[in-house]
Amino acid sequence: MTEFRVPKLNNNDTSYILVEWLAGDGQQVRDGEPIVLLETSKATEEVEAPADGVLRRLVAEGAECEPGQVIARLLGSADEPVREAAGQTTDGNPHGTDTPAPPGDAAGVVVTGPARDLIEAHGIAMERVYALGRKVIRRSDVEELLGGQEPSPAADDAPAAGDDAQWITLSRAQQRTAEVVERSRREIPAAFTAMNVDVTEVLSLARDLTRKLRALVGLPEMVVKATGGLLDRFPMFFAEPGSDTRGPGLRARRAVTADVGVTVDVGQGLFIPVVRDAGNRTLAEIAADLAGFRTTALSGSFRERDLRGGAITLTLHTHDGIVFAVPIVFPGQTCALSLTAPRSEVVQDGTGFAVRKTATLGLAYDHRYINGRDAAEFLRELRTALESPARFLTENG
Repeated sequence: MTEFRVPKLNNNDTSYILVEWLAGDGQQVRDGEPIVLLETSKATEEVEAPADGVLRRLVAEGAECEPGQVIARLLGSADEPVREAAGQTTDGNPHGTDTPAPPGDAAGVVVTGPARDLIEAHGIAMERVYALGRKVIRRSDVEELLGGQEPSPAADDAPAAGDDAQWITLSRAQQRTAEVVERSRREIPAAFTAMNVDVTEVLSLARDLTRKLRALVGLPEMVVKATGGLLDRFPMFFAEPGSDTRGPGLRARRAVTADVGVTVDVGQGLFIPVVRDAGNRTLAEIAADLAGFRTTALSGSFRERDLRGGAITLTLHTHDGIVFAVPIVFPGQTCALSLTAPRSEVVQDGTGFAVRKTATLGLAYDHRYINGRDAAEFLRELRTALESPARFLTENG
């Protein structure tokens, strides 16, 4: 018999929702076969069987489960589950056999995080959601509901009774974001510096490369590529702080590749998927990654493996009018970049003046690991790459 435990899918959540069993109770499954769908605060993940066996479920769909919790057993034969079930106890499973889904609401229906975000975004009355008659409501269920009928004003007003109407409940994803931000502010002594960059020439090059590569190349793609090229010269900026971050034991683990996380927010919550090995990838590949991230964010179908493992984060603040932004340093990293949208500025040009496109690159950094001088040199290298973009032509011209 093999115990099937919930794996650790990310470092930010203490529990996940068991959205769906992909294999039936008593079904023979194979090693590596997806058997259950778990939802974290940011993604929905298929989890595979660790061995061959007959699946015996211990937790119901819709229930919350914790990393390390036993949610199923893989038995050696089809006969064994029956005998096992008769004497089943809560051994290793704090919620007992076939745990029912937590009520969560008056209808006893569990609504997943992405589904709840969509419900809130469209102002759908929960009565309409419960009327679907499903015990677990996923994003696809809400999309089905939206496709069938627009919400009526009367339905929108229905849940606004009593004091609850005065409160706005954060989505599960936003609550996890809040936890990460609070932890960063509490644990990381961050400093910040910023530098203006003339991006006139690199934007012109990006337009040419967009046509040539048949992929959308913009300033974020250029910054990701340039950042990836700085791993060898600035290893601390990509390093992972050690577990003992106090006193003389302070240290950081070198990154093998420049894995750059990039913020994506299309109104469905903040995600930070990771461009792997950005220093050794072409602009076309990086552009394809970022385009895929935007599409995935719209559908809310990120997987945890898309989101974990970033060595440095690029936060995009590309809304019109933003000229300055201070990112948080995410736990597990030593710094984070911010990038604003290009804006027109009048600058001195010889004895006269000219209108140029300018963007601001900012760097928030853990001051225990990085000093201001190093931060300035890091930003200066990025500015040089963006203001003299010959290297982009060399690799893609």
